[in-house]
Amino acid sequence: MRLTILGGGGFRVPLVYGALLADRAEGRVTEVVLHDLDAGRLSAVSRVLAEQAAGVPDAPVVRATTDLDEALRGADFVFSAIRVGGLEGRAEDERVALAEGVLGQETVGAGGIAYGLRTVPVAVGIARRVARLARDAWVINFTNPAGLVTEAMSRHLGDRVIGICDSPVGLGRRVARVLGADPGRAWIDYVGLNHLGWLRGLRVAGRDELPRLLADPELLGSFEEGRLFGADWLRSLGAIPNEYLHYYYFNREAVQAHQEPGKTRGAFLRDQQAGFYEELRDPKAAALPAWNRTRAEREATYMAENREAAGAGEREADDLSGGYEKVALALMRAIARDERTTLILNVRNRGTLSVLDAEAVVEVPCLVDANGAHPVSVDPLPGHATGLVCAVKAVEREVLAAAGSGSRATAVKAFALHPLIDSVNVARRLVDSYLAVHPGLAYLR
Repeated sequence: MRLTILGGGGFRVPLVYGALLADRAEGRVTEVVLHDLDAGRLSAVSRVLAEQAAGVPDAPVVRATTDLDEALRGADFVFSAIRVGGLEGRAEDERVALAEGVLGQETVGAGGIAYGLRTVPVAVGIARRVARLARDAWVINFTNPAGLVTEAMSRHLGDRVIGICDSPVGLGRRVARVLGADPGRAWIDYVGLNHLGWLRGLRVAGRDELPRLLADPELLGSFEEGRLFGADWLRSLGAIPNEYLHYYYFNREAVQAHQEPGKTRGAFLRDQQAGFYEELRDPKAAALPAWNRTRAEREATYMAENREAAGAGEREADDLSGGYEKVALALMRAIARDERTTLILNVRNRGTLSVLDAEAVVEVPCLVDANGAHPVSVDPLPGHATGLVCAVKAVEREVLAAAGSGSRATAVKAFALHPLIDSVNVARRLVDSYLAVHPGLAYLR
């Protein structure tokens, strides 16, 4: 079975390959094709993978190419993890937004919109190529903003594109751990959009254990989301929000915390990863140790500004092990081997959330089998969450419309309608500034 990874020179590719090395079952991935536009990054990551595979019998064969058509032909699964504009683009997204006093995070608010406007046209082009060259392949999308990009690709690939994210998995794992439950045996009632969802229940043997957690201040303060949001706010909500909702519920504090360091998250990752790839230009450098060292620092500093603003402290050791590669592998296994499982995924709504239309991509529990991912019916969201989901989905639709039409006015509308952008004039200035720094937005007129 062949897996093609788009963005194959990306820093987190070794996580996926490491998961594949641990998969010894029949019907596993036997060939990995890495595609990237940057041959130097492909070379560096290929070296890391080679060191990972050393001594592992029957390790998946790795090929690298800068030719997209070559990468797609013959693929059974296509894993999309591209970054249009690179980390330099992300750093600019953050800088421009913070200069206007609004959030510039990669997937939330102004930064997420700018990233989406750059990425959607490229993702749509990839979807069309997949439909032409690998029509039987399943596309697993991790490219951010994951829900928006998955919806753009679904217009050409239908249900054969599925979006994944490790945030809901990590949240469910943390809540289960605090409650003394096995995450693999718990049903996680989670619903929303990507990076905009709520855990509303955790059922073990048919019993919802979340009320027990919400009633215990000590338990609530013992895990990341409890420290991030505070016990009182979680009890008020009656749910545990995805960590990215900190940007909405504590927006003023989040913006201030991001303005203070002097270097944004994107700029930090840009410089950190530049150092890693520069180190691996030396053919004698040990690739895997360099990658492990860089990754440990990356994971430990994840959402550091938010934790600092909330006084949440350092990340727990159990949360430094990643997760999205495990979701991807579980999804591939379920489809390729018909190993039925339940995963929280980004899929077309199909009536799951009644307030959204059938084609809207939502993030909900899905039953997965050889025929793909099937969203499970969920209870309606409360009014406050419904309003936020509908508002953000409306913004996503304006981004898709702007990317499809090239309309600058529609792009301004997308920015202006976002709940975290407080002025049409700010939206206009954001568009002007992003057009000035991102050549990839030149299609807007």
